[in-house]
Amino acid sequence: MEAVLRAIRGATTVDDDTALQVVERTQALVRELLDANGLSPEDLVSVVFTVTTDIVSSFPATAARALGLDDVALLGAVEAPVTGALPHCIRVLVHCYSTRPRSELRHVYLEGARALRKDLDRGQDLDRGQDLDRGGAR
Repeated sequence: MEAVLRAIRGATTVDDDTALQVVERTQALVRELLDANGLSPEDLVSVVFTVTTDIVSSFPATAARALGLDDVALLGAVEAPVTGALPHCIRVLVHCYSTRPRSELRHVYLEGARALRKDLDRGQDLDRGQDLDRGGAR
């Protein structure tokens, strides 16, 4: 199959709004998303990060650049402050080229963000020991 433009989503949370934790959790999310989908930086078109209004210590895009994504278009934004929304949350939307069908893309939700997509099939990744959300979400 020829590589086509795809979008993959994910999210994580931080326990405390510290620059170190924003960097660590963002990098873990990006690494897991790339690994789970067999992607390399060359496959990426752009990455959009959003944060809830209670995260002000660091930009997730800065953490992504430190992983070698310095030639990928990165954008950060603030989520709408919706009552009852998951706090301390970092979300990501990756636009990439992939040969995988949409049904085989793996959207990754880590830490407290697992609660955002309970509808996705959960599986245990034995190599990494982390729960991953899998499936083609709409």
